[in-house]
Amino acid sequence: MLKKIPHTYTIISVVILFCAVLSWIIPAGEYVRETVDVNGTMRTVIVDNSFHRVDQEPQSWQVFSTMLEGFERQAGIIAFLLIMGGAFHIMNSSRSIDIGIFSFLNFTRNLERYALIRRLGVNNVVISLIIILFSLFGAVFGMSEETLAFVIIIVPLAISMGYDSITGLCMVYVAAHVGFSGAVLNPFTIGIAQGLSDLPLFSGFEYRLFCWVVLTTILIVCVLLYARRIRKHPTKSPVYHLDEYWRKREKETSEEVIYKTTRSAYIVYGLVGIALILFSIYYPQTIFEVGESALQLPAIPVFTALYIIFAAIGLKKSNHFFILNLLAFTIIFLIIGVMGYGWYLAEISAIFLAMGVLSGFANSESPDTLISQFLYGAKDMLSAALVVALAGGIIQILQDGKIIDPILHAMAAGMGEAGRLASLGSMYMIQSFLNIIIPSGSAKAALTMPLMAPFSDVIGISRQATVLAYQFGDGFTNMITPTSAILMGALGIARIPYEIWIRWFWKILLMFIVIGFILLIPTVFIPLNGF
Repeated sequence: MLKKIPHTYTIISVVILFCAVLSWIIPAGEYVRETVDVNGTMRTVIVDNSFHRVDQEPQSWQVFSTMLEGFERQAGIIAFLLIMGGAFHIMNSSRSIDIGIFSFLNFTRNLERYALIRRLGVNNVVISLIIILFSLFGAVFGMSEETLAFVIIIVPLAISMGYDSITGLCMVYVAAHVGFSGAVLNPFTIGIAQGLSDLPLFSGFEYRLFCWVVLTTILIVCVLLYARRIRKHPTKSPVYHLDEYWRKREKETSEEVIYKTTRSAYIVYGLVGIALILFSIYYPQTIFEVGESALQLPAIPVFTALYIIFAAIGLKKSNHFFILNLLAFTIIFLIIGVMGYGWYLAEISAIFLAMGVLSGFANSESPDTLISQFLYGAKDMLSAALVVALAGGIIQILQDGKIIDPILHAMAAGMGEAGRLASLGSMYMIQSFLNIIIPSGSAKAALTMPLMAPFSDVIGISRQATVLAYQFGDGFTNMITPTSAILMGALGIARIPYEIWIRWFWKILLMFIVIGFILLIPTVFIPLNGF
């Protein structure tokens, strides 16, 4: 019989205490840092050979202040979670999302009349396409925080298809981070790492594209095998009892629904249409930068016209389908904003909050009712927010104890006189380990690449291979590190305890780490374009 794994809060608290103990043992040290221009953005990087010892700052009572400091450090993610929870609860008070999922499943069942789809399996096709989509988002523009907005949609979809919340989380969060690991054009990892390594921006595209295809295919196979087993034997899911929350929501969807279109929905339709027309006039063209090339398109005017058409069709059916149109075009404009205008948490939170409020008004809810619904949804996210805050405290203890730089310095020095492949593997393992304590990809690139890139010249490894080792090391362990606010937020939304996630995911993670090392081998022994 398996031993019970401690609660998520317990695991993170033990890690915080362990880091505090390390601050008494590891001699404190720091690198000198300077600010440089990397592809038009100022980044703080390490000065070569600048490591020096500093006064010890052991952490003791500070462990009790880590939650507050974690709240301050992760304030953006925490606020984003609470806003998302409130906005989506307002929207789903009309049961629009549930009805949308129910309609989507009916549509997919109709596809079974096609022989090829029937042979492949409709659900298999749906799962595969969703994974490819989100993996592509991770590979192209580094989708990470944005996945939180989709977890709350895809997990109920997976439950309705007869699977579990783990399957849903893999379809969106894991898919995006596998794409992040095998990134092709991600400006937040590859762009920064190559800039700091004095490499042409997004060079080595061909082999990284091959790596992305391999990693995404493996994920699809793993998820489909697991999903098939869970559909045949639902009780074998490690979250079977926890998923009762989602199954209860699904049962409510099957109850009789009154389809109607209110006058307020028409008012919201008109107001949103006018606002989008004004935005179209102000932003007639959007520039999408992909690698070193740029594509200019009239994205906002085109999708404004499509909103006016499709939202009008939705209004003819009922409020529910109009609200679903609001959700669909919110996601579309989210993608335009992220890829064309550099949106981040503030803008993404704003557009989803507006979506929630407009959905409530379209459903003829009073302001007091909207506030009550928002508070209820935000309260539902509070547990996830507390986990994110506590996880942020881990990094705070390491930084305040001044032991992050000594750990990096010791690992870099430990590569020593190893052969080329062993040294590259050591870089890969160092990046994977550092990702546990520094989950930010851009921060880790600025911290490590000024050290790793010159070292690769000395041992005869391509700087491109060093960037790829950083890329894999940064991506894979993101999906299990307790210091990742995104992971903790996604688990909180999906209602999957961290301890259960570790127990289920560690074998898949180990497989990806091994495959990552195998994909690094050709960069040492085979001439590759850009390497």
